[in-house]
Formats: sequence, structure tokens, C-alpha cells
Amino acid sequence: MKSLIKILLALIPLFWCGSACSVKTSNTPPQVGEETSQKQPEIHRDYPIQPLPFTEVSFADEFWAPRLLTHKNITLDYTLDQCEETGRINNFRRAAGQQEGSFCTKYPFDDSDVFKILEGAAYALQLEADPTLEARIDSLIAIIAAAQEEDGYLYSNRTIDPDSTHEWAGSNRWELTHDLSHELYNVGHLYEAAAAHYWATGKRTLLDVALKNADLVDQEFGWGKIERPPGHQVIEIGLAKLYRITGNEKYLKLAQFFLDVRGPSGAAYSQAHAKVVDQAYAVGHAVRATYMYAGMADIAALTGNEAYVKAIDRIWDDVVAKKIYVTGGIGSTGENEGFSEAYHLPNADAYCETCASIANIFWNHRLFLLHGKAKYIDVLEKTLYNSLNSGLSLSGDRFFYPNVLEARKDQERSPWFNCACCPSNIARFIPSIPAYQYAFRKDEVFFNLYIAGTATLPLNKGELTLKQETRYPWDGQIDITVETSSASPHTFKFRIPGWTQNQAISSDLYRFMDRNGDQISITINDLEVELPIEDGYAIIKRSWNVGDKISLYFPMPVRRVLAHSEVKNNTFKAALQRGPLIYCLEGQDQEDERVLHVQMDINAPVRSSFQKDLLSGVQTIQFQGSFFERTGDGEIKASPLSLKAIPYYTWANRGKDFMAVWIPYDPKGVTPFINN
Repeated sequence: MKSLIKILLALIPLFWCGSACSVKTSNTPPQVGEETSQKQPEIHRDYPIQPLPFTEVSFADEFWAPRLLTHKNITLDYTLDQCEETGRINNFRRAAGQQEGSFCTKYPFDDSDVFKILEGAAYALQLEADPTLEARIDSLIAIIAAAQEEDGYLYSNRTIDPDSTHEWAGSNRWELTHDLSHELYNVGHLYEAAAAHYWATGKRTLLDVALKNADLVDQEFGWGKIERPPGHQVIEIGLAKLYRITGNEKYLKLAQFFLDVRGPSGAAYSQAHAKVVDQAYAVGHAVRATYMYAGMADIAALTGNEAYVKAIDRIWDDVVAKKIYVTGGIGSTGENEGFSEAYHLPNADAYCETCASIANIFWNHRLFLLHGKAKYIDVLEKTLYNSLNSGLSLSGDRFFYPNVLEARKDQERSPWFNCACCPSNIARFIPSIPAYQYAFRKDEVFFNLYIAGTATLPLNKGELTLKQETRYPWDGQIDITVETSSASPHTFKFRIPGWTQNQAISSDLYRFMDRNGDQISITINDLEVELPIEDGYAIIKRSWNVGDKISLYFPMPVRRVLAHSEVKNNTFKAALQRGPLIYCLEGQDQEDERVLHVQMDINAPVRSSFQKDLLSGVQTIQFQGSFFERTGDGEIKASPLSLKAIPYYTWANRGKDFMAVWIPYDPKGVTPFINN
């Protein structure tokens, strides 16, 4: 049986070591070859709820397990190869003096792509030993270490040729950190990668690089030193991880400085228009914003700063009520890659950057860990299964940067981008998904995501092993078996998704057209029970024995989702949802591919069936509709046709096509095809 300390240590790579890790010990992490299961530095406070480390969760389902396998076998090597082929790794070689030449990629933040993929590779190593991958990582880390300047500075663009840097970099170090240099953004991702690698392998090679750099940043920035915020947030999250590893409060204080120095007279684009504690609305670049909100949650958990919590709570209300897509995507305009005014949620021009979906998941998960409310996991699930999942092809080697909700046969997934933040970000995120399934607080267990597999939870009164069996999201039957007995009561909290309670989202931004009367059911050892629901969780406390079985059933009828009347482009239109999945029409599944000119018949019956040979196996929705066209003499003609919808995340896996998420249910919402 694994020790409690070892399990708690596994929390570090993704998030933190919670209050249960508050034990006194040396602040020096283990050296190469030392056991990483030693006691950790004293951390006086942290999130009240702790995520179960992904190393203690094993997926055995038909939805996510193949996705994780594709990441391991395809995505990870593919993205590392792309970094090699596009020169991102050569930039480090040239900075290290190992290769002649100038900076050979387009952007000064290209270093960060390598760091993010290293983080994903470290997660993969922690899940399963892979000597070949580990050797490749070791070689890459050696190149990065050699590229670091003597005082800890690491920014390949300036090191390669300090007299001819990128126009965004400025003439001197740190000159444009508040704008576009990304010097601090790059190393924020370095810190996250270093933490993941250290806890996956016990090696300090990348951690030493990160700490040396962080010490330099701490010497240069702070009150009475350079008093400027990062132009692109993320270093705050990385510094919190370094603090959790070392217990050195200077990293925590530096992270708080980078938050507190922001605003009030800067650009809304980078959330510097106001002090962070005074912000109430989501503005500017969506990735910058949500990284900052996640960082604020981290620092609030570690310091008890309630002003941060109140601010991000206000901003969350703004996003969920006015600025999030039905797919969970955020960021409606490409002009600022981010938020615009309330209810401005265009479909064909939607931005919904994949990176923003990842950051939105980070933020919502942290809000759950602060507050323990299911509404944050509802948004996390919506984003995870739809907008985020759309960002990676089923093959694992093609990517979306924006994730539109309507296409005119003009969108396709790309093998790579000059600005490759999204492929590298998804490469680091996918193996971390098991960490979002469970959480615990003392002897409370939160069941957040329903995915078949096993998990071992460290609780105050002993470990508890659970087995889930389900075909979710295709089916709403979930069976959970207790595989180890407990001598004392434990409280199980089962998330009851908002969509099972006729709530499309925790606001009036979206609502279901019809009320579903089907009831959820919960049984314990085949006896149906009624459990109290608090903050979105059904709660039961009892002593659990080996073989105890909890069954939940969530009906999954096809639902039609309506948008708030202020979302003008969706007037007289509905989106289709089944379970947590949003659906779309794609041209090649129809009798007529021109899906932007159809209407659904809301009075006709709707059928749903699983097609195992379509798009790696998906549940489809079939219904009747009409195709509208305007003839040469101006007459509008409606022709009946059968329609089939597929899960939104699967679209564009078969080439360019017409696609629509929002489908008219009334002729007033239809744009007829003009037949010349």
C-alpha cells in the first residue's frame, strides 16, 4: 500500500501540495538520485479542497482512455518533432553556442512551446515509465541549461544576438516585459515544466535552471526595483509551484507582486486597466486574463487574500452570464484574441482559442477547490468535452487555434502554426485530465467527472479504492464499486450536472427550450435512495465496505438550447445538447451539404444512436428539417430533408466542410440559399 506522504507528493506536478503537507523539513528539494518521497517544506495554508493526483487515477473508458493513448503515442512525439523541425530547439542550441546562426523562428515567445511540451512529457513519464522519452527529455534539458546565461537569464532571442533582438523584445532586458517581450511569460512556463519534471523523475536538472532564473527575476523585480507587470500572465502560476516545492516565500511574494503591480492605468488588453482586486469584468486577451484569474486563485489560497477571491468571483459571474459560448469556449473576437462586450458571441467569427479553453479549465477548477460548488465543474466539463476537445484532431496530430461555431467550407485543422501556443498547450494538458475527476477534503470525496476506471484516494482514516464503470458521455448509467473497506464513515459527494436539473448553465445566458421531466436516480446496493443536494452535489455519509455499489442514472434526452435574447445572431435558433456534449451539423453527413440554410422541425421526433464506425465511435442525433432556397424570381422554397448531427468536437476530422452549431427552428432564423 502506498504511503500517504507519497500520494500527497504526487499532487505537486499539476497543482500543489495541500495543507496536509504542512510538515517541517529542509527547504532543499532532493538531489538527483535521492528519494522524492521525503517530507515537504512547511506550507501554512492552501486550497481547502485538494485534487486527487492524476497518478492515482486510471482511465479504462472508451472516450478519454483512447484520447490519452493517442497523446502518448502520437501527439507528444509529433509536437517535439515540430519544435525540432521549426527551429524552436535550435534557438536554444544557438543561444548555448552549440550551433551558428540567428534566431530562427518568428516569435520571441517560441521558447515557451518547448517548455509546455516538456511539461506534458513529464506528466506522461509519471503515468508510465518510458526510457526513450526520458532520454529525449534529458537531452533537451541539457541544451536548455546550456542556453541559460550565467546569472540565470533565459531568453534565447536576446542571448543569440543581443544587438539585434526581435522588435517586441526591446533593446535591453526587461524593457518591454509589460508589453510584448514575453520574457516573463516564457519562464513562467519553464517553472511549470520544471516542477512537473522534478516530481516525475526526482531530477533537479530543469528545476535548477528554473530556480536560478526565478532568483534573478526576484532580484530585478519588486517594490523599489522594476515595478512593471508581465504583459502576458502565467509566471504567477509557475512561481506558486516553485514556492510549494521549496517553501521559499520569496517566490510567493514575487507572484503577489506581479499581481498587485498591475493597473490601474494600463491596457485592458492585458488586464492592466485596473488593480486586480478592483476588476469586475472579463476584458482583453482571453488567455492572459484566465491565466491571471487562475494565478489569483493560487495566491489567494496560499495567502488567504480574500480580495483576490472576491474579484475573480465577480469576473466569473460576468463571463458565465454574458461572455461564454455554448461550447464552453471563451474569447469572441480575433482582434484582441479575447473578450468583447456583453452578449457579443458571433458564430462564424468566434475566436474561442484552444489555449483559452485550457486556461478556463484551470480557473474553474481552482474556483471549485476554493468554494466546493459544482457549478464550476459544470463549466469545466462543458469546456473540456466541447471547446477544448475540438482543439485536437482524433488522429492526435492536427490542431485548431480558433474553434468556430459555424463554417463555410473554409476551416481545417492545421499540422502546426507559426504561433504554436495551442498545439504545445494541448500537448501538456491532455495527460493531466485524470486529475480533474476526483477531489477530497479530509474524509469527503468529491466525484466531479464520470469516467470509467479506478482511483485510490488518501483520506484521514485510510486509503479508499473506487472503481467506476460507465459509457459516459454516451450513456448516463454510472456504477461505482468500493474496493477497499473503511473502518469509519466517509462522505461521498456526487456531482449532479446542471444539465440533468434543466439548467443549461449557471445563468440566464443559455436555457433549454423544453423542461425535461425525466428524473435522475441513485441507488446504494440496489436500494434507491433520495440524497440531499447541496451546492450541486448529492451527499451521503456512511462506513463503506468492500463490494458496496453506488449507481447513478442521468437521463440523456436530446435537448434544444436557446441563447439569451441579447445574443442577436442566435435569434430563432437552437443548439443541440445530449448529456455534456454539444452537437453540430456537418455537411457530409447530410443529403445536402449546405447546412447553413436549413431549419429543424421541432415538432418531429428526434432519434439518437451510437455509430461505432463513425469518427472513432460517436452518438449521433437524427431529426427532420427543411432546406430553404431563394429562387431566381425571389420565391423562397422549403424542401424537406433528414438531418444528422455529430458531437461538435469531432467536426473537421474529414476535411473542410460546412458546419453549424446553432440551427434555426423558425423560418425567421433561416438564411435561404440564393439560387442564381
